[in-house]
Amino acid sequence: MLTESDNISYRFSCPGPGVFRCNLTGLMFVMTKKAELQYWTVQWDERVLQPAGKTAAGPLFNIQSSPEGAVSQLHLPHCETMDAPLPEGLLSVVHITDDGMSILKLLHITDTHVVVKVLHLSAFGLVTNDEYRNTANRSVNGQVLLFLQKPQSETQKQYLDVFLLPRNVPLSEVIARHQDVDYIKAPPRCQLIVGESYSVDCPEAALIQPDKAVFDLEFEPNYHPMFEIRLPTNKDKMTLKVQDQTNPEVWKYEMDLKAPRRRHLKRNLPAKVLVQQTLSVPAETPNVLADEKLKSVRTQFIERVTDSNLNTLLGKLLDQRIINDGEMESAENPIRAKKAGALIDMVRKKGPEACSALITALCEVDPFLSKLLNLQ
Repeated sequence: MLTESDNISYRFSCPGPGVFRCNLTGLMFVMTKKAELQYWTVQWDERVLQPAGKTAAGPLFNIQSSPEGAVSQLHLPHCETMDAPLPEGLLSVVHITDDGMSILKLLHITDTHVVVKVLHLSAFGLVTNDEYRNTANRSVNGQVLLFLQKPQSETQKQYLDVFLLPRNVPLSEVIARHQDVDYIKAPPRCQLIVGESYSVDCPEAALIQPDKAVFDLEFEPNYHPMFEIRLPTNKDKMTLKVQDQTNPEVWKYEMDLKAPRRRHLKRNLPAKVLVQQTLSVPAETPNVLADEKLKSVRTQFIERVTDSNLNTLLGKLLDQRIINDGEMESAENPIRAKKAGALIDMVRKKGPEACSALITALCEVDPFLSKLLNLQ
């Protein structure tokens, strides 16, 4: 049974075959033809997960396509740090329909996504085995989100809500559920440890509640703040730190309380309609243009890509069977520039689909270089 969350729906039109990325949710779609995609989050049903010994490891997305059969692969964002090889069974992708839940075979896991082949669209989500849920010292990519309540003139106080969440929770989903407060745009990224106790330090605060809280991987429909900070309204600036038992500065931000950084959502429209009308979901260039894009950035790619990232790219292309073992060996060269040239030329000869795969891999491995080359 699927229970639709009271949130937002995402929609965009894919102009043709290619690899497309939703900048709001992090989902990536490999398309075989022109189609319109629409998707939204639905609530996980513990009655389905528990008998299978599974726990949610990301949001559950219900995906539709018109026409059907246009999506061949789905990339779901994960929050694992990938500092070491993941234990077998740590991440799985489930497909939930009216007939029940099935576990899909993984094609591969990148630094940011889990990739599966899809035949029929319905609800897809990441899960982990129950045994891994609270593994000791399991570090994940997290995010700190701040929401400021309106000042209370009668008490001369204002409240700041602090959220500690896995990074694969879409910001748009959290904002949609907290439309009565103002989102404070701040650099959110940090690493968090599952099961670790965290606290917040803010010298300007009149009160922080609670004193400590344990971080867990929660992907519930209603995201709740982990801490509430009471601030005097006469303060212009504040310094906020998130800390654990051993690290006094997991995350730090100096905030100007008077700066116009707050973003409002309209209050008089349902969130689902609001985002469809006001937010378009950017997509990457179709792979019919991927060959020309690689050709245009060949010189810069050769000059700037690092040797370690070249090795990672070769490994990803081998895993996806874009290249074979012999081609990987032929591309190996102690001179970095020659290796980079061999890689990009070899992929370009294989056609637009292979070029699109290399562009996608580069965006994941080196987002800064891919942005510099205008490949994102």
